[in-house]
Amino acid sequence: MKTIYKGDSRYEKIYEQMQLLGIQDVSSPRQVKNGTIVWRLPILSDARGRYLEYASFKSGYVRNQGVDCHSNWQCNKRIPKDAYYPEYAWVDGKQVKTGKFLKWQTRTCELIPIEIDRLEYMLKYVIKNEFIKRANTVQQGDFVPKWKYDDKCNVPEVQVIVNGQRYSVT
Repeated sequence: MKTIYKGDSRYEKIYEQMQLLGIQDVSSPRQVKNGTIVWRLPILSDARGRYLEYASFKSGYVRNQGVDCHSNWQCNKRIPKDAYYPEYAWVDGKQVKTGKFLKWQTRTCELIPIEIDRLEYMLKYVIKNEFIKRANTVQQGDFVPKWKYDDKCNVPEVQVIVNGQRYSVT
């Protein structure tokens, strides 16, 4: 699986960054055949103690693989999109199209068709939403709330004098 990253400087750069962050390619042979690349992060999931996984799909989606829930979700940017559907009217107890269309605004995912662009987007997304937001989560999955960390780091230094000798207690 790693042989596809040899020779192209953008792939090699992304692969090197993922290696530095401890992100592993865990794609199965079938996923590789289908154009899917699955990456396992070195971050344990809060709920089940499994490692988080993200995938890049040939269809253009980047998805979280849903180790904490029953389904995965799209990480692609959401963009507004106009949808149209025909207007109906009741005529003699039946619905008949009037020939007009009604506009409805929805949101859809912006697909990323080029694989290297998907990998770059996924890496940026993962760094922002997993590594930075979970910066105070340790490898074993223990979570230290920010206020507890700040309180522990901001402990004032106390000096005690015993028999004329000064001691610092932190």
